[in-house]
Amino acid sequence: MERNNRKPVVGITQGDGNGIGYEVIIKALSDPRSLESFTPVIYGSSKVFGFYRKLIHNLDQMDTYVIQNASEAKPKRINILNCLPDNVYVEPGQSTPEAARSAITSLERAVADIKQGDIDVLVTAPINKKAMDAEGFGNTGHTEYLQKEFNAEDVLMFMVSESLKISVVTGHVPLKDVPTLVTEDKIVNKLRLMSESLRRDFGVVAPKIAVLGLNPHCGDGGLLGDEELKTIIPAVRRANDEGILAFGPYSPDGYFGLGHYSRFDATLAMYHDQGLAPFKAIAFQDGVNFTAGLPVVRTSPDHGTAFEMAGRDLADPQSMKSAIYTAIDIFRNRIAYDRLQAGKLGK
Repeated sequence: MERNNRKPVVGITQGDGNGIGYEVIIKALSDPRSLESFTPVIYGSSKVFGFYRKLIHNLDQMDTYVIQNASEAKPKRINILNCLPDNVYVEPGQSTPEAARSAITSLERAVADIKQGDIDVLVTAPINKKAMDAEGFGNTGHTEYLQKEFNAEDVLMFMVSESLKISVVTGHVPLKDVPTLVTEDKIVNKLRLMSESLRRDFGVVAPKIAVLGLNPHCGDGGLLGDEELKTIIPAVRRANDEGILAFGPYSPDGYFGLGHYSRFDATLAMYHDQGLAPFKAIAFQDGVNFTAGLPVVRTSPDHGTAFEMAGRDLADPQSMKSAIYTAIDIFRNRIAYDRLQAGKLGK
């Protein structure tokens, strides 16, 4: 059966088992109608799944099926791939070495399966980056890990929702390092990735991308900083020369305050909080973190482990739902786009 004519198999990693990962996964999959459109495979523990299932109120019967390999996944079932020890221990709200190790195991197993083609897309629940680093993870987050695993030259942390799509030139780095890391080449590379992703992953024919400045008021002509004059404007011009519809730079306060982001298909910010703070203010409930530039589709909710509410049945599953369905949409968009490109007539 052709890949775009069958139900996609969605691999979902458990993330940190002491956070809200299991709760948002369970709630996101609680409506049996969702199983009509995709087949979920949860990488974690049926024991931990059952523990959190009992803590969530007002849930109907959930059809689960325990498997040892993704190839065993059954349609119309919530498949749980047991990849953790039987004696795994859960401490909701606590950062523990065991939870960090379990998160690493879950992620590594899912990545191995998507490489083999046993799952179609990857959705990752939140992790505790500091705890995983202490256990030898060796990466600052999912994005960096996946870039290495798939030997991607460059990737894009693309925050997407119905109302706003935004990415950043520099990701998980200290703020003091941002000015030296914002280079003309890096801006152009990110614009290339954004433009290609908007076309292939989101079906935008001629994407328009806004570029934000780095300094207050875009430097006020050099009075408050010259990165706009020396780096950002030349990068926008280079992108334009390549046929990329990039515009700017724009001052972030007025750009978001006046709603100018609605005039563009996506926005490129210079650093993490410049992009993610307005994104979460505007689209936190249904926002999705998508890693563009990979040969596979990976998404995640736009929130963290939320230890403070873990195990209390307070977690909102909407972002996890959005992450699952966004991954499926991108998966199908890529198949359709690649098929169209393969059928193009030569000159």
